[in-house]
Amino acid sequence: MLSGGFRLDFLLETARLARSTYYYQLKQLDGLDKDKKLKTEIQAIYSEHKGNYGFRRVTLELRNRGFTVNHKKVQRLMKILGLTARIRRKRKYSSYQGEVGKKAENLIQRQFEASRPMEMLYGCDRVCHSK
Repeated sequence: MLSGGFRLDFLLETARLARSTYYYQLKQLDGLDKDKKLKTEIQAIYSEHKGNYGFRRVTLELRNRGFTVNHKKVQRLMKILGLTARIRRKRKYSSYQGEVGKKAENLIQRQFEASRPMEMLYGCDRVCHSK
């Protein structure tokens, strides 16, 4: 009997779990941490380098120290331990150099209606004075 007064076989049938699955998970909860030594070494490397190392550099350092470990495992363990590398952001690219060149003068003052062809193109003064 389990807590609550229900039989295990009824609970497993309701949850649609195999009996072996229940006992396997129960054993996993009581099991020892096989990665304990690796976790302490990862934390040591991380603290030595003041959080600047990510999982790739930690993996290389572990290999230098004699551990044979996959980078995916290091990444997974660092995530479990809550260790993330401090990211140094680079400035975004900007080609803006400020005001380059000079602006054209506002000669027509938003008066886009012309009394004759090409008046606005050459300016009123030239056309008016040429006659």
